Amino acid sequence: MILITGGNGQLGTELRHLLDERGVSYTAADVNELDITDKASVDAFFDKNRPTVVYNCAAYTAVDKEEGEGKELGEKINVDGTRNIAQACARVGAVMVQISTDYVFGGALPIGQERFPDDKKHPESEYGRTKDLGEQAIVASGAKYYVIRTAWLFGSYGPNFVFTMQKLAQTHAELTVVNDQHGIPTWSRTLAEFMTHLVDSDAAIGFYHLSNDKKKDEDVTWFDFATEILKNTKTIVKPVDSSAFKQAAKRPFNSTMNLDKSKATGFSIPSWQEALAKMLEQGDLRADKAKTKGESSK
Repeated sequence: MILITGGNGQLGTELRHLLDERGVSYTAADVNELDITDKASVDAFFDKNRPTVVYNCAAYTAVDKEEGEGKELGEKINVDGTRNIAQACARVGAVMVQISTDYVFGGALPIGQERFPDDKKHPESEYGRTKDLGEQAIVASGAKYYVIRTAWLFGSYGPNFVFTMQKLAQTHAELTVVNDQHGIPTWSRTLAEFMTHLVDSDAAIGFYHLSNDKKKDEDVTWFDFATEILKNTKTIVKPVDSSAFKQAAKRPFNSTMNLDKSKATGFSIPSWQEALAKMLEQGDLRADKAKTKGESSK
C-alpha cells in the first residue's frame, strides 16, 4: 500500500494526479484522516494499513508565521509529526519519502556556487530549524528513507508564486520583484516524478536535492522568475532589493542546488523555463476545456 500524507496540499495533489495517470493505487490522507502529530493515531493507522511506501507531503510551510504565532504548530508538524511517521515506517518496514527545504542551510552562499546534499546545515529561521530537526528524526528512526530538499515550489494546485504574479498582473501595469535572492524554481510535477523515481528505481537511501535545471552559469533570481512568468503580458517587471519588503523569516541568499546526485540516478530534469511553460500550457488547456464544457451546457 502507498500512503500519501498531506494529500490535499499542493505537492500531495500533484502526486495524486501523477499516480492516477499511471493507474497506481494509493491511500491519500490529510489531517482529517490522519493527524501526523498524534503518535497513537499514526501507530494505529500503520498497524491497520501496513503501508510499504509513505510519501510524507504533510508540512507546516507558513515560513513567516512560524517566527511568531505559528511556532508551536510548526514544531508539532515538522518535527513531532515527521518523527511519528518515520518511527512508524521503521516499525512496519515502509520506505519513507520526505520533502525538506533549502532553509536548513542558511548562510550567505556566494553567487555561482551550489548547495550539495552533504553540505553543513545552519538554519537561520524557525522553518529551517524545524525541517532540520525533522531530517534528524528520520535518520535516527532507522527507517529506509529518501529526504529530498527542494526550493521555490510552484505548480497547478494551491497558491504559489506563479499564481500570485499572474493575479497581480491583472490589476498592475508595473510590478517590483526582488533580484538579490538566488535559486532555481521547482515544478511540483517534476518533484512528484522524482519522488516516485527514487522508490521505483530502488535508489540508494539518503539525501537528494531536486529543483528544475538551469543553463550552465545561469544566475536565477525571483525577478528572473517573475519576468519569465509575465513575458507574454503587458505588465512591466522591475528589480528591487529585498530590503524593500519586510519579512519575519530570514530568506536564504542563494538557494541554488546541485543536482548531480539526483541526475546520477537516471532521472531527467527539465529546465525551469520548460517546466514553467508546460505548467502554464496545461493550465490553459484546462481553462479551454472548462470554457467549452460551460458553453456546451447552455
